[in-house]
Amino acid sequence: MIGSTDDTIVSISTAPGRAAIALIRLSGPEALTIAAQHVTPWDTEPRRAHLATVHQDGEPLDQAIVTIFPGPDSFTGDDVVEISTHGGLLVPASVVAALIASGARQAQPGEFTRRAVMNGKLDILQAEAIGDLIDAHSHSMRRAALQQLDAGLSRRLAALRDDLIGLEALIAYDIDFPEEDDGPVPREKIETAVQTLALALDALLATAPVGELIREGAVVVIAGAPNVGKSSLFNALIGRSRAIVTEIPGTTRDAIEAVIDSGTWPLRLVDTAGLRATADTIEQIGIEVSERYLAAAHVVLACSDTDSGVEETAGAIAGKSIAPVVRVRTKVDLVSPSDQLRRDPNVVHVSAETGAGLVQLLLAIDQALATQHGAIAPDTPMLTRARHRHALEAARSELVQFERAWKEDKLPATVASVHLRAAVGALEELIGAVDVEDVFDRVFSSFCVGK
Repeated sequence: MIGSTDDTIVSISTAPGRAAIALIRLSGPEALTIAAQHVTPWDTEPRRAHLATVHQDGEPLDQAIVTIFPGPDSFTGDDVVEISTHGGLLVPASVVAALIASGARQAQPGEFTRRAVMNGKLDILQAEAIGDLIDAHSHSMRRAALQQLDAGLSRRLAALRDDLIGLEALIAYDIDFPEEDDGPVPREKIETAVQTLALALDALLATAPVGELIREGAVVVIAGAPNVGKSSLFNALIGRSRAIVTEIPGTTRDAIEAVIDSGTWPLRLVDTAGLRATADTIEQIGIEVSERYLAAAHVVLACSDTDSGVEETAGAIAGKSIAPVVRVRTKVDLVSPSDQLRRDPNVVHVSAETGAGLVQLLLAIDQALATQHGAIAPDTPMLTRARHRHALEAARSELVQFERAWKEDKLPATVASVHLRAAVGALEELIGAVDVEDVFDRVFSSFCVGK
């Protein structure tokens, strides 16, 4: 439960444990008053870091760097004090305890960002971007989160919302002022505006598959018969020994996952049990798990240490996955020089032992993903969460229903326009902007009404 916004909240903002520095944040209407009781000297100049002693009841707790950010020019919009103490467990906890004893309250998870949203410093999309940035496990996810934090997606959605409100205003004008000098609004103008909005919504919805793939990671399944080097390849790609590698067929009994950054896409590598017929009950369960991963894969690596084995594996995968297949010949360090000259250009040749071909394999995976899902367009706002996609789909559905009602002319314009209001509401859920007076503002600012 989130407490009152009148509370002054405090929390350690850095990870707990042994570290050089710990950052403590204090925010709320009494932040400056509470901090002043424990900081000597107390410097009231905004945004200037100064060295001070933090104490409680006359006992020094630490030498710290203290900076104040008076509201509303702060992250939360309230008064904020940041205290950088020495790290570890005891020192920052003692400072937090002293501030709580003087009237502050322990902040709930996400409460600082929540206050920033409530005070208009961020919108909901930007708040989500902060979480995505913290959780980013790839360069592409970091770039997408930073762009969303910079309000790239918010501006795009706000523009779409404004266009919907403009269309709603046209309908309102036509209903309320049909006898004005300009006459009724041409039906073609309404239909053109609807089509333009539909195209804009479709363009943004088209970014959802790539955006969700960036956020969640592309599932790349390493598949093949037992003992062809799948686990060795898995370990080589992630750079450490995660999977057990032996010469005994059927060692991998369950799927093992690891996330790597290929430079373009975050990849969820999955090492699976060898595909083969077996009477071993436990191994058969592992194979069934492998088949489930194959069904959900975005890319499958068909691995074998022979050319014929690669093709056999690719054929076996065909009935279990619709994902693009990258053919991979493993253990090429064991291949004779004469055989290496006869390499199939459609097969990526790799060696987990020497690292040969690993870069080419990652490039092949990136290319397969780009072909299947589209390239990541730089500096283009995209939908990165299912919540975003559902809201846009709802807005698009309402727009379609309005267009159908408008063309068939079976409903009064006042009733048909309800769909436009619902479409606006769907977008407002994303950006947190709800103002039913916008339509009236647009009517009286865009048209010469009541001359």
